[in-house]
Amino acid sequence: MKRFFAQYLGVIAILTILLCDAQAQGLKKIIWGQTSISSSQWIPWIAKDAKIYEKNGLDVDIVYLRGGSGDTSKALVAGSIFAAPVTTATVMTANLAGADLTTIAHTVKAVQSKVIARPELKRPEDIKGKRLASSGLGSLGDFLHRVVMKRYGLNPERDVTWLTIGAPPDRVQALEAKLVDAADLSYPFDVQAEKKGYRVLWDARIEVPYPSMSVVTRKKTIQEDHDTVMRMMRAHVEGIHFLKTQKEPSLKILAKYLRTNDKDLLEGSYEIYKEDFITVPYPITQGLQTTYEYVAQRRPEIYQHKAEEFVDPTFIAELDKSGFIKKLYAQK
Repeated sequence: MKRFFAQYLGVIAILTILLCDAQAQGLKKIIWGQTSISSSQWIPWIAKDAKIYEKNGLDVDIVYLRGGSGDTSKALVAGSIFAAPVTTATVMTANLAGADLTTIAHTVKAVQSKVIARPELKRPEDIKGKRLASSGLGSLGDFLHRVVMKRYGLNPERDVTWLTIGAPPDRVQALEAKLVDAADLSYPFDVQAEKKGYRVLWDARIEVPYPSMSVVTRKKTIQEDHDTVMRMMRAHVEGIHFLKTQKEPSLKILAKYLRTNDKDLLEGSYEIYKEDFITVPYPITQGLQTTYEYVAQRRPEIYQHKAEEFVDPTFIAELDKSGFIKKLYAQK
């Protein structure tokens, strides 16, 4: 709780310092809460550095919040950030506790997350009785890997010892030091581990097709500031178009935020995400029922609600039906 309020006060301080400058430029100031530094977070970086937010009348400050979707959802509920990528499972559980969050888009069609293990572990079932490093309880990877385990007849609560190791490089080091037997890794760390002889036990991208990089805000925000939410979504849609059509500027932006000049890493990220970023990023219902059933295991009261209650497709529908997105990709 103390950490959350410290983050809250920090966000307010940033907002206060920058608000005057934003107002002087005639831009609407909002804060986007970012949950990690990874290629999947590419679009807000592009929208900011390519001045797409500014083109849409926005001055967006990107604030990094530790603690994953849980802490980020608290910041959303408190109103200290405008929008953020919060997992659908977190949206559901937060709303059951009285929040008013809603998912208005999914910008990536699948989750880049594999379980990489020591070479002697050859089948998913071999994870039984072993130690698995993940980014944290309630993270998207944590959720998906638990779903996969159940499909292979494993009990994720009883058959595996979960260890929270936040950063992917630290998980790789733990694997190499034999502190864990397997680790939840995404690109490029999964590829790096495979090159060292570690084995892929399963790939969540294949096992559980599931949208990621959601855009979540409060229903209250939509009611009170619909225009700003629409301008933010227009900027994100334009950001996706920018990535798909302007490779070199996109790579420079990614290199800046990842703080790397590793050409193979950057090129590999581009090849993956050029395909996986969704041109028309409706909040995807595929995977929604999976989340719904997962949450119901601990919160059966969710059955009093329909899964569709937790998403709002109207913003993307408006951009789609108006021809805005089609016109973007018709440009030469």
